[in-house]
Amino acid sequence: MVESSGFDFRLTLVLLQSTASKTARLCLKPPVIPSRQSRTMTSNQKPERLNFSNTVFAQSASRLTECPADTCNEVAFVGRSNAGKSSAINTLTDQPKLARTSKTPGRTQLLNFFQVAEEKFLVDLPGFGYAKVPENVKKQWEKHLEAYLLERKSLRGLVLLMDCRHPLKDFDHMIINWCSQAEMPVHILLTKCDKLKSGARKKVLLETSRDLASFGDLVSLQLFSALKKTGAGELKGRLQSWLSPYIEPSVEQSEELPEDPLKDNS
Repeated sequence: MVESSGFDFRLTLVLLQSTASKTARLCLKPPVIPSRQSRTMTSNQKPERLNFSNTVFAQSASRLTECPADTCNEVAFVGRSNAGKSSAINTLTDQPKLARTSKTPGRTQLLNFFQVAEEKFLVDLPGFGYAKVPENVKKQWEKHLEAYLLERKSLRGLVLLMDCRHPLKDFDHMIINWCSQAEMPVHILLTKCDKLKSGARKKVLLETSRDLASFGDLVSLQLFSALKKTGAGELKGRLQSWLSPYIEPSVEQSEELPEDPLKDNS
């Protein structure tokens, strides 16, 4: 049991066997509904307009004890190994080489911290699903990711990336359910939307929104393309609200906010 983060539950990582590959899955077994966590800024942090272009690589950590002091605000990017986490961070910051990308899924093996401003970080978490590494190494990744999600007090929200052509796989559902239990906000990026035509993109956004409607305001989502920079402004606005929540989004951060896909315009 973990009590330091304000709620009690046990998070275990189980490898599920499929005919083609092994897929990492988070299994949540809460004994009770967790109490609401306080996710406000710490007293030594001042609200500020964030310039994501100023983001710099801060450090890598292989385990929780190597992370920056747990007194900051941070947002973690999580998803399957081919979802495009590093590419999204590079697009967000207008720095093509900031986060390491690779044509081989699963190359991110550490928790990589990128500093946006003083005591405000983006965290690129190890991906799941395709990394061709020994089983004992995978288990170590899972162990440290579990510890990070359970115990990191600075975590303000998760950005969950999923390929818009294949949304809401088992891993995605488990992350969303975990966030719901922990009352952790999650913002979904439906990535690689440039691969679909306009009508297909809108359909995916609408259907995914309806599938997640029961989670209410805790879950938000948008279309995103690292290649075309579609949705970059909207993502900046969401991160601004989590990392420095008392500043209104800038014009750039607000200009791409779409209408509610569930809104009846008839």
